Amino acid sequence: MIACTLLTGPFYAAAQNKTKSSKKPLVVFVTGDHEYSSEATMPLIAAELEKNYGMRTIVLKSSPDHNSEENIPGLEALKDADLAVFFLRWRRLPEDQLKYIDDYLKSGKPVMGFRTTTHAFNFPAGHPSEKWNAFGEFALGAPPGWGKSGHTHYGHNSTTDVSVIAAEAKHPILTGVPQQFHAVSWLYHVIPDYPSKGSTWLLMGKSVNPDKPAKDNPVAWTWKTAAGGRTFMTTLGHPQDFKEEGLQRLVINAVHWTLSLPVPKKWAGKIDMDVPYREP
Repeated sequence: MIACTLLTGPFYAAAQNKTKSSKKPLVVFVTGDHEYSSEATMPLIAAELEKNYGMRTIVLKSSPDHNSEENIPGLEALKDADLAVFFLRWRRLPEDQLKYIDDYLKSGKPVMGFRTTTHAFNFPAGHPSEKWNAFGEFALGAPPGWGKSGHTHYGHNSTTDVSVIAAEAKHPILTGVPQQFHAVSWLYHVIPDYPSKGSTWLLMGKSVNPDKPAKDNPVAWTWKTAAGGRTFMTTLGHPQDFKEEGLQRLVINAVHWTLSLPVPKKWAGKIDMDVPYREP
């Protein structure tokens, strides 16, 4: 079974019926960004989870295309999700769609996030849903939006050297992840106020060729939501990052860990991922 894209009610109803008859965990990916091709990278991760790791997946996409900021059909799938994975950037979803996300977070189920999900929403000042601009903070222990608490990056001509934080080298999520690897993503600045209190830092990033004086910043961490849901967040996510086998393994491990499942001891092998980057 391959990962599917859920767009309308009938598709969800069919998926819901299958979910009820299956003991396999259901992972729902919620995508929508202008820049990083999440609508193409996340289905490849989803397909791998189904093919080699015994999971069911649903991939939701902004409609009618990735630049559409006000509609992600099928979010009702979150009612049955065992894990929600978000890769969003500056969405303005209607209240009825936000409610599915809100209900999911309040359920205490686990959450994963990639890169621009630190600024998943961008409602104007005074809008009834303005509080959602802080989604990165209350869902992932990340800064509450772009520019908040000094959240920035070190320039599109920079890249990032990533290394395992020695104190957490034996963390299950880091199983099989190399001690060092290189990422095309320009480093996000999130310190000193984030990741949020109670987080566990797993990977540290060092900016290469930064456009301003740079400090090392964590690029992957775990946390817990207010409702107790296990959280994994990484500020990596450039489509070229996903060609790195170490990052692929990190993500597969994190899916298992957030679901409170044993991290696979046997790696199914490198995933074929070659997705282009889009200039925003």
